Amino acid sequence: MSTLLESLRQHTIVVADTGNFETIREFRPTDATTNPSLILKAVQQSEYQHLLERVVKDHPNASVSETSDLLLVAFGTEILRIVPGRVSTEVDARLSFDTAASIERARQIVDLYEKHGIERERILIKLAASWEGIQAAKALQTEGINCNLTLLFSLTQAIACAQAKVKLISPFVGRIYDWYKKSAGQQWVETEHVGPQDPGVQSVRSIYNYYKTYDINTEIMGASFRNIEQILALAGCDLLTISPDLLSKLAHTNGHVDASLSIQQAKSIAPEWRASNEVTFRTDLNADAMASEKLGEGIRLFTADALKLDALIQAARQAN
Repeated sequence: MSTLLESLRQHTIVVADTGNFETIREFRPTDATTNPSLILKAVQQSEYQHLLERVVKDHPNASVSETSDLLLVAFGTEILRIVPGRVSTEVDARLSFDTAASIERARQIVDLYEKHGIERERILIKLAASWEGIQAAKALQTEGINCNLTLLFSLTQAIACAQAKVKLISPFVGRIYDWYKKSAGQQWVETEHVGPQDPGVQSVRSIYNYYKTYDINTEIMGASFRNIEQILALAGCDLLTISPDLLSKLAHTNGHVDASLSIQQAKSIAPEWRASNEVTFRTDLNADAMASEKLGEGIRLFTADALKLDALIQAARQAN
């Protein structure tokens, strides 16, 4: 009998959500995703500190922001030696509301990869799915720079991304689940919100059904999972990016996975077409307490970790 991970691969492209090279080697994902929190965690481990030391030593005159990008690209380059597909590298979350600055930083990241001999087709630039981030992605896509829109919590954000023709979106399952569970408090009954009944799963399903009904080419990559039930309920999604602990559970559990999502089923549901512009985006996002709160919170959390990474870079520079 196959494992759940092996069976899942029959329906969905498996992506590793980690900066740990050994984990990536162990589970053999097609792609890998990183973010400031994952890189911060990895660079504090002894086996990866040499990457920070090397970047600081090789670029003594680089600014902290330039060194941060150099470090992200160093991790990404190593990851691309392991995975056959793509790596996602994130633009500084502090630029989430600055379209022009996000575009410039994305170009710089791609240039750094290309100096390492990495084709831009193997790079996904991660941007927060704010209005400004989506507009940055729209511009970058016209330059052949593929983007991954992250911190995505609503169909409103997903539709704006589709209209911007971004390459990929990462709707966050677990953080949606977290919000609804916290909001319900003592009224929450876990058994009533498992698998297909999970609010995070339902959000991704709504996006999937909309995209497939209207033949939208933007890829959907479910992210931020809390348990394997959420993952299995989204089998059939274009991609799923999964943390090391959940990859391990899937790899060490025997079983069969059936596709829970399909294009045929999506088209049978045929959700209504929705137009999107800046006014409707901001109005609809503001009306969605969960999505607006989680977007803001996510940007703040990634910003906090970016600041911690800055501090590590400065400490390494002083030590050097």
